[in-house]
Amino acid sequence: MGPPGVGKTSLGRSIARAMGRKFYRLSLGGMHDEAEIRGHSRTYIGAMPGRIIQGLKSAGSNNPVFMMDEIDKVGQDYRGDPSSALLEVLDPEQNFSFSDHYLNLPMDLSRVMFIVTANMVDTIPAPLYDRMEIIRLSGYTQEEKLIIAKRYLVPRQLKDNGLKKKHIVIDDQVLGLIISGYTMEAGLRNLEREIGKVCRKVARKIAEGGRGPYKISKRTLSKYLGPQKFLPEAEQDKIDQPGLATGLAWTETGGVLLYIEVSVLKGKGGLTLTGQLGDVMKESAQAALSFCRAHVGKLKLPDNYFEDIDIHIHVPAGAIPKDGPSAGVTMATALYSAISGRQVRSDIAMTGEITLRGRVLPIGGLKEKALAALRAGIKTVIIPDENKKDLVEIPKDIREKMEFIPVRNMNRILNIAFKK
Repeated sequence: MGPPGVGKTSLGRSIARAMGRKFYRLSLGGMHDEAEIRGHSRTYIGAMPGRIIQGLKSAGSNNPVFMMDEIDKVGQDYRGDPSSALLEVLDPEQNFSFSDHYLNLPMDLSRVMFIVTANMVDTIPAPLYDRMEIIRLSGYTQEEKLIIAKRYLVPRQLKDNGLKKKHIVIDDQVLGLIISGYTMEAGLRNLEREIGKVCRKVARKIAEGGRGPYKISKRTLSKYLGPQKFLPEAEQDKIDQPGLATGLAWTETGGVLLYIEVSVLKGKGGLTLTGQLGDVMKESAQAALSFCRAHVGKLKLPDNYFEDIDIHIHVPAGAIPKDGPSAGVTMATALYSAISGRQVRSDIAMTGEITLRGRVLPIGGLKEKALAALRAGIKTVIIPDENKKDLVEIPKDIREKMEFIPVRNMNRILNIAFKK
């Protein structure tokens, strides 16, 4: 399981090659019909075996490495539920006598090695998820992308576009600029596309009679790829006034920074939420507001303070749907900042779920969130205390560059997050 482009299918091929077995790949994306797995009864015109039996026939082996791609995108309608049919295929206690409707004979699948891929596990039914062992592939760091680009992507694109090494020179600085300025992803697909675009334009110049070598520099890169698509996150937003806090979010394509803005206006005690927030984030905002109201005594504000104001919480990038519980502590910090008039430190990012009593609950995707903070030049991250065990997933060189502060309750965050 992992974001697009991190090499899940490639890893399956490598496993097959290492084991000396045949490899067969089946895409499950958009599959609706249960008969695609189990086959049709032979009484129907045009009946055929299911895709599992067809795959074994194509592989010419009864013990191949059988890869099923995109299991999280299996559909369900009046024609049946393919994910329920996969229960028998993937369960080692049952698949020694798999029944295909076309063959009408038990088929032994116990020698087949099944590898399944998914971008996220939320949409996989629980009984099917229970039969699988989960291997999580997270996104690549900037340094890892650079090494993979030098060793594999650039040579492959040179070969695909008919170029030789003498025709083009791409140094590490230029590759670094392509990674940070032209791609925003956890995987490598767009990076390879951008490198391929440069190679194609050089190939055209050579086909038109150019001699080369063409040296790609930071100054000339925009001629090949156009203006820079992504500004470094460090240059986008600076927290320079109360009511702003930096959070971290996990998406299918990796970690991103999440800026929370809060304004306090004269009003009648209303709460406005904007930024296309999902139900979970709306509830986090309500919990953050209740926490701040419960702690109003510390700020020496009048008892009816919240009855005379309106609070507006906004998460920028309103066109992008956002949901998830890990913005709770960021919302509470931004809200506390707006009410107290104190500024949150711009060199800190935070993640965690909040309860009404101010407890900080654990979150997922810590590695991706840490990488997002580092990309933006933020080296101090506040994390829930129960996520300390997940720090081992983060590469040692990144852990050494950053400071992770585990916290159990919201009061500790408020002591750390504000400028003195």
